[in-house]
Amino acid sequence: MKGIVEERAVELGEYIIENKSTVRSAAKKFGVSKSTVHKDVSERLKYINMPLYVEVKKILETNKAQRHIRGGLATKQKYMHHKYIF
Repeated sequence: MKGIVEERAVELGEYIIENKSTVRSAAKKFGVSKSTVHKDVSERLKYINMPLYVEVKKILETNKAQRHIRGGLATKQKYMHHKYIF
């Protein structure tokens, strides 16, 4: 029988794959910290379910490659609504 931590790691992995989710959004959904999600899917999952780990790793690498773009878009959105008078 699997423990609670192992079950959570598998559930997190499946959620990330199904939703192409980020670590941050998975953490919010499951009510745990980003560190917990990252540890579960990048360390624990490797020993529990290797095929799932490989799929999750692909998605996380894609997210990592795109994060600078998402950050720039978020900053742009933040300042689009402000009018500056110089």
